[in-house]
Amino acid sequence: MGNASSMLTQYDIEEVQEHCNYLFSQQEIVSLYERFCQLDRSAKGFISEDEFLSIPEFSLNPLSKRLLRMVDGLNFKDFVSFLSTFSAKASVQQKIELIFKVYDIDGKGKVIFKDLVEVLRDQTGSFMTEEQREIIDHPGLKMEVEVPID
Repeated sequence: MGNASSMLTQYDIEEVQEHCNYLFSQQEIVSLYERFCQLDRSAKGFISEDEFLSIPEFSLNPLSKRLLRMVDGLNFKDFVSFLSTFSAKASVQQKIELIFKVYDIDGKGKVIFKDLVEVLRDQTGSFMTEEQREIIDHPGLKMEVEVPID
């Protein structure tokens, strides 16, 4: 594909920097663009679910399916914005909002007990015994508490 960074103009770099609240330097954005182009194998201008899963660190994450729900089909600017949440420079509020979206399964702006159980199951996978699953599914544990993001 050639030198991917040659396709980014100075204006593009500055626009992406602004979009991600300046959490990445210009050189980091160029590096991210090169990685984006490697992942975007068919040069569509966005990264698909399969392309995201080709990232080992991402595919090994037990919450990768939930994260993919938020990121499938991202263009470069949104890709950088998504990654900025994982930056050490990202604010606590940005990180809270991402985690909240992971737990808010139905996207209604609140986390309920069922959402917590689903995420727990995703994280534990086959490591949760049948007895532990039965305890979680016990009718007495069904709480009707909602946690809104704010």
